[in-house]
Amino acid sequence: MTALYVLMGFIYTLIGIPMIIFGSNQLRIIGIIYLLGPIIAGVLGFIFFVIFAAIYNVLATWLGGFEVEIKNID
Repeated sequence: MTALYVLMGFIYTLIGIPMIIFGSNQLRIIGIIYLLGPIIAGVLGFIFFVIFAAIYNVLATWLGGFEVEIKNID
């Protein structure tokens, strides 16, 4: 999944660079957003992952979490 996001970020970067080089002022701003978008998305994704992991850990200690039992069928 991470490789897919890296590829999508690379595509956005390829779109943003010509916008910065050849575009007018408005297109340059949009190109900068395209260029920085994957970085911002990665940072925000990490921050939200940490927050939701902490919330899950607190709820798991209060509620007991999940228990999975696996049996071998011969």
